[in-house]
Order: sequence, then C-alpha cells, then structure tokens
Amino acid sequence: MSSRSDEWDGMVARRNNKMNQKTSNRQKKPERETKKRENPLSFSSPPDLDGWLVIGTIVAPQGLHGEVRVYSDSDFPERFQTPGKRWLLRAGESEPQAVELLQGRYLEGKNLYIIRLAGVENRNQAEELRGCKLLVPESDRPQLAEDEYHILDLIGLSVITQETQQELGEVVDVVFAGNNELLEVKLHCQPQQAQKTVLIPFVKAIVPVVDLETGRVEITPPEGLLEINN
Repeated sequence: MSSRSDEWDGMVARRNNKMNQKTSNRQKKPERETKKRENPLSFSSPPDLDGWLVIGTIVAPQGLHGEVRVYSDSDFPERFQTPGKRWLLRAGESEPQAVELLQGRYLEGKNLYIIRLAGVENRNQAEELRGCKLLVPESDRPQLAEDEYHILDLIGLSVITQETQQELGEVVDVVFAGNNELLEVKLHCQPQQAQKTVLIPFVKAIVPVVDLETGRVEITPPEGLLEINN
C-alpha cells in the first residue's frame, strides 16, 4: 500500500447509494480540491509525521487576548471545540509539543476555528504561533458511521473488477466534486503505455465492496467509465 508524507486528519469519504446532483453543505478540505492550495506558511521541507495527524494550521492571532485562528484540515469539529490535550509543531522543529486546548468556536463560512490555548495570553504570544501545525496521534480516530471511511485507509487499496477479478490499479486519492466523492485510481500500465489515472464515483452501484482487511475495493464500472479520461 502506498503511504503519504502529509497525513491529514480524519478526512472522511462517504460511499453514497447513488450520485447526488445537489451541492453539498459539508465543508470540503483544500488538500482534496483539484487546485492545490498555495500556503506561504507551509514548511519548506515537511518533518516526518509518522504516527501523527495534522488537524489544522494556526494562521493568525485573533484579537488581543491570545486567541488564534486555525485553518482546519479535519472533518471533526470536536478537534477544535472539545477541551483537552493537542500537540503543536513549530516550523523548523521535528518533535511536537503537548499543549492544552481550553476552548474553541467555528468561524462560519471560512473553514476557520478560533481557539484558546493554555499559556497564550496576549497577541504577541499568539503571533509567535503563526504557521504552527496542530496535531493529534494517529491512533486518535473518531468512530465513523456505516459507509464512511477515513481517506487514509482508502489510499493504497487495490482496485478489482468484480466480474473478472482483474486487478486494475490502486486508489491514490479521493476527490470531492460537489456532493460526490470520486476515487482517483492509478491504472496498472502495459509496457510501452503511459500510466494514467481515472476517477471512479464512490457509490455502492459502482463500488459495491470496500474491504479494508484484505486491502481491496471491487468495482462494477459502467461501459466506458475507465476510458472516459482518455
């Protein structure tokens, strides 16, 4: 299975019963958009985050009393609203430091949370945290509902056609398109052929089997689906 160097927290793919036409109100995360988010606060050479999940980035102070704005990389509001231990990774450092989250609230429409951390009492202290990453241990994963999957668990799964049991490739990403999720699949290439990817709607009619234990998904693609990106 493939691995990712930037382990984002709790990104959830929902396998729908059918393709949805309406636009979703659920927050979509920037690293899953088709256009890469340009972030001048990103670390020039990312540290090894094995065992950790990035839940957000502190982007600015909020007010005069030590609160900070956090850009969310998580589908779970409790990461920023439920008090308790979090971890802070500063630029240039490789070891996260434990920090206590005291309170937090969502800033409507901006994918931002306003949070207060223990020991941060004024704007100057808050300014020093600009660009820091907020982390949680990878083992700290919220429980999901039926037909919901952590994206990190989907990436790297083998893709098998159900009818022929032929292995076509592997899942390399999940793309959000309106109210639908699409599995981005890198197809196994034949000699002398360029490698390519296709997008598979993540719906039960097309992806009837998701087996995390055996590391595979089975698909029943409609005619022409695998050639649509040719």
